[in-house]
Amino acid sequence: MKIPHGLRLVPPIAIGIGLAAWFVSTSEPPGRTQDAERSVVARTITAEAVSLRTVVRGYGDVKAARSWEAVAEVAGTIIWRHPDLDTGNILASGTKVLKIDPTAYELAVAEAEADLKALAADLAQLDVDQANTSRLVALEESRQQLAEAELARVRDLVERGVAAQSALDSQERTTLQVRRGVEELRNAAALIPSRRARLDAQVARSKAILARSRRDLEKTDIVVPFDLRVGRVHVERHQFVGVAQPLVTADDINRVEIAAQIPVMSFRRLLGGAAQGDTMTLSDMPERFAQVSAEVRLVSDPSQSWTGRLVRVESALDPQARSVPAVIEVDAPYAGANPPLRLPLVPNMYVEVVLIGPDMPARVTLPDSAIHEGGLVYLRNSDGRLELRDVTVAWRQSGQAVLAEGVIPGEEVILDDLMPAIPGLRVDLAGAAK
Repeated sequence: MKIPHGLRLVPPIAIGIGLAAWFVSTSEPPGRTQDAERSVVARTITAEAVSLRTVVRGYGDVKAARSWEAVAEVAGTIIWRHPDLDTGNILASGTKVLKIDPTAYELAVAEAEADLKALAADLAQLDVDQANTSRLVALEESRQQLAEAELARVRDLVERGVAAQSALDSQERTTLQVRRGVEELRNAAALIPSRRARLDAQVARSKAILARSRRDLEKTDIVVPFDLRVGRVHVERHQFVGVAQPLVTADDINRVEIAAQIPVMSFRRLLGGAAQGDTMTLSDMPERFAQVSAEVRLVSDPSQSWTGRLVRVESALDPQARSVPAVIEVDAPYAGANPPLRLPLVPNMYVEVVLIGPDMPARVTLPDSAIHEGGLVYLRNSDGRLELRDVTVAWRQSGQAVLAEGVIPGEEVILDDLMPAIPGLRVDLAGAAK
């Protein structure tokens, strides 16, 4: 008897069902586990209030604090030139570097001195004339007294008829002549003060001419006013120079300055104004500048540095960067120079300026990595759970964020970036950073 095709599948299926039932009945039941609370491991730091000094960096070119440009104040021929007067050489203060032919100015001095001697002789003669005139006036006045007395006597005799009229006329003529002589001498004596005043004026004029001539003579020597390094020499020996013609340009070697560009807010914070919340006037700046220390470093070799000081700010902001041009001065830029191991600080060097301000009021300071999403801090509260806190960053410096508010000292701040950051999540310590 032929078995239908569908019935052939029944025995294997039945066997499979039986085996499955046997395995289920003889197997162990599944184990039961309790749900565990989720946690994360993170590094933390204890927030502390720190008194931080503001550090600001700027860059600029070195230039001499003082420059000297010698200009001819008198005309003449260069008759002498210092042998070391060449570009790059260093000359000490008081060194004579050029000599202009002084002949014309020496003659002018001699002429003025001769005029003064002549005027002195005239004044001496005037003194003699004044003395002689005074004596003559005294004599003529005595003679006049006698003539007046004789005239009165003759007039009395004529009135009494004793003397002739001709005698009276003759005596009157004599008396008038004496009177005229006295008046002429008196007039001569009266003119002596005006003659003296005229001579005094001529003496003063001659003295002024002599002083100018001597000054011009002094200007024939071109002398270095301070220690300097020669930049350029514009003239040569035997060359004629006119008034106001440039002779030498040079730079002071005792002091240099750098105008470093500093952001406006950083500069205000550097002076302590932003941290204290006070106002700052121009009169306050010198005192604030004295509290700032400065270090100048060579950009191409930061190991070479110089100590400087903040002295002023230039009159206007930089038109492109809108920054404050802070001027730093460095004294003795050539001190310790030993090229090529250590270079002097010379003009046109490109340097970095590091300005360090005074101590700021203590504030909570955290690493930049602890600030998330521009102003969010992860805290581990007293229960060891995650807390999210919004904070306000006052400023950032050298990888540190100084907080204005949001975190108080003693709170535990999480340094790691937690994913996901769910408030209330348990936080286990990986190690507390100090």
